[in-house]
Amino acid sequence: MTDTRPPVPPFDLESAVAKTQAAEDVWNTRDPHRVALAYTEDSVWRNRDVFLVGREKIVEFLTAKWERELDYVLRKSLWGFRENRMAVRFQYEWHNAEGQWFRSYGNELWEFAENGLMRRREASINDVLINESDRRYLGPRAEAERGPGHDIPLD
Repeated sequence: MTDTRPPVPPFDLESAVAKTQAAEDVWNTRDPHRVALAYTEDSVWRNRDVFLVGREKIVEFLTAKWERELDYVLRKSLWGFRENRMAVRFQYEWHNAEGQWFRSYGNELWEFAENGLMRRREASINDVLINESDRRYLGPRAEAERGPGHDIPLD
């Protein structure tokens, strides 16, 4: 393994929070190639009902996702961690081509290789219709909203 993506396991609270924020930040770029670099070459994913393996498939999946999910903006929150594993909950908002807005709620289980790249990601996600006026997330998280104490609301 030549690529390293700090922080690396085993995680403590500070490094787990940093890893979660880094994931949120890179996903908010909506750049499939950049996002895929955070995963091992042979990373295994389950995203809803889609199962895939490898960076090439991750790029294909994310490219199609962000062609459908327009103006996507994400928030992640660390739920728990142990050694090289994390549980994260998230919400993201987006709209379709017809202009209907959604808030997607989800939970992820992450497993990391020794070099800090994610080798396994399992995501369960539910979509809720919202009005544009009900949006909470209008862009990437501001610096003042980072770190402990800035959790995402349940509803």
